[in-house]
Amino acid sequence: MVATLNTTQMTALDALRRAARPLTAYEVLDVLRTSHVSAAPPTAYRALSKLIELGLAHRLESMNAYVACCAEHGGHDPAFSICRDCGMVVELTDPGIEAGISAAARRGGFAPTKSVIEVHGRCADCQGHA
Repeated sequence: MVATLNTTQMTALDALRRAARPLTAYEVLDVLRTSHVSAAPPTAYRALSKLIELGLAHRLESMNAYVACCAEHGGHDPAFSICRDCGMVVELTDPGIEAGISAAARRGGFAPTKSVIEVHGRCADCQGHA
């Protein structure tokens, strides 16, 4: 699937993969400008949208930031654990999480189409430094 990406999208994906933390669209734009000097905000947003569409990246809603997809989730929406101290993000790929949320929503008469699950707390490393 990576072969279908243009150079701007490949640069954005590489930036997300190399980052030690989630990146905002403007941080991705800064990286894009190193090789595409005239890149503007819509350039970054279009690249990020394409990466999300292809399942290569995710948007963290609570942080308004992006991460590279790091797991196969077989059509299920992943969940994310986000460390409040160091910013580390772990993609959780347990389909039971989404199934439980969807079942609860359906019991309430709601027809879910997408779930965004983000759990904020402290990672094991940061807990050890307390």
